[in-house]
Amino acid sequence: MWCALGLSLLALALPFQFRTWQAVAAGVVIGYLASTVPPRVSIGIAFVTLLLELSAAYALAPVPNRDQNYLFRDVPIMIIFWLLGNTVRILRQNRVSRQTQTVQAERLRIARELHDMVAHSIGVIAIQAGMGSRVIDTQPDEAGNALRAIEDVSRDTLAGLRRMIGALRRSDGEPVFGENGLGDLDDLVTRSAGAGVRVKLEWLGERRPLPPDIDLSAFRIIQEAVTNVVRHAGTDRCEVVIDQRDQELFITVTDNGRGGVPNPGYGLRGIEERVALLQGEFTAGPGPDGGFRVAVLIPIPAGVR
Repeated sequence: MWCALGLSLLALALPFQFRTWQAVAAGVVIGYLASTVPPRVSIGIAFVTLLLELSAAYALAPVPNRDQNYLFRDVPIMIIFWLLGNTVRILRQNRVSRQTQTVQAERLRIARELHDMVAHSIGVIAIQAGMGSRVIDTQPDEAGNALRAIEDVSRDTLAGLRRMIGALRRSDGEPVFGENGLGDLDDLVTRSAGAGVRVKLEWLGERRPLPPDIDLSAFRIIQEAVTNVVRHAGTDRCEVVIDQRDQELFITVTDNGRGGVPNPGYGLRGIEERVALLQGEFTAGPGPDGGFRVAVLIPIPAGVR
């Protein structure tokens, strides 16, 4: 940090004809400092260095040349190198900030996928395990069915986690997630029925292929909303309506349960984040006829038909 001041002090020992090179050298060091330290520090050092340079220029100049104005040489050199160094510092900070934001966004995306993938399966397993434990003595066949359902759900979840870990290990630029979509809703309906909640699935509009990010997000949104019904609503049925229009996808999940989630956790927050990333709209709250209602509107890019 003190190199710039040291270079300025060299003016006291250098011949007068080397003053320009000394000013450039000091400017280079000031530029380096401006690229590595906060502006308040680099500006202070640059100011002291400039004062020393001007003092040395006046003191070492031959008497006939003392009327020369070194201000028009040393000051622009110092300002130019400081601006260059400060620009490098700003660009570096912006790059680090973008990298940090990218890492945080990826962590949130992974957290949402893990929650949406595992929460539904754990909810089904918990329901089946509770039912099996209650009837194991009186209805061994039903207990056996519950255990088989737990085994199937566990295997599917384990396979999904393995796919996720494998995708995370890839470095080929392929999307990390994307195996699921609205085409997997039938399996979701079957699992929910096994957990004691019958899902009435209704499609409106014309079913057309969706962009992978919208297809995956729509599935995860419905999965999380149904999982909330299984875990919190205290009812045995819910309704899912998917209305695919020309340039928007409208999804509603309603139930006739106890009317809400007392302490909304990561599930509804994850739905809200997914919808926000897709520039959509999200509402959740008590339904007009009681129960709970989740409504999502996702815009579809104009080029997708």
